[in-house]
Amino acid sequence: MNDIPAPSLPEGPNTPTLSIIPLGGVGEIGLNMTVYEYGGDMLVVDAGLMFPDSEMLGVDIVIPDFSYLIDNKERIRGVVLTHGHEDHIGALPFLLRELNVPIYGTLEPKHLQGRVVGAG
Repeated sequence: MNDIPAPSLPEGPNTPTLSIIPLGGVGEIGLNMTVYEYGGDMLVVDAGLMFPDSEMLGVDIVIPDFSYLIDNKERIRGVVLTHGHEDHIGALPFLLRELNVPIYGTLEPKHLQGRVVGAG
């Protein structure tokens, strides 16, 4: 049997809580982007795009609304990419035009460069 005690979590009125904020990708295919907030720090997971449906005439791509991230850019510790599909990384070039943050993931930048819309 494992006799290692479970870690205890801090308790009290000043204990930070974890907030999970989806900025896209919920109930739709594409636009995958989620913000995890804990205390004063934010971590963004994925920056995906979505291709328009037939009713979006003249629209080439749809990207998440970055305004919450731009308003809180000093709190963002980085962006984590889960994998290289466009619905998870396609909006990254647009996000990086607005924010200067570290990018983390298992994907090598040379493999990302040709796959991200707008990358050059």
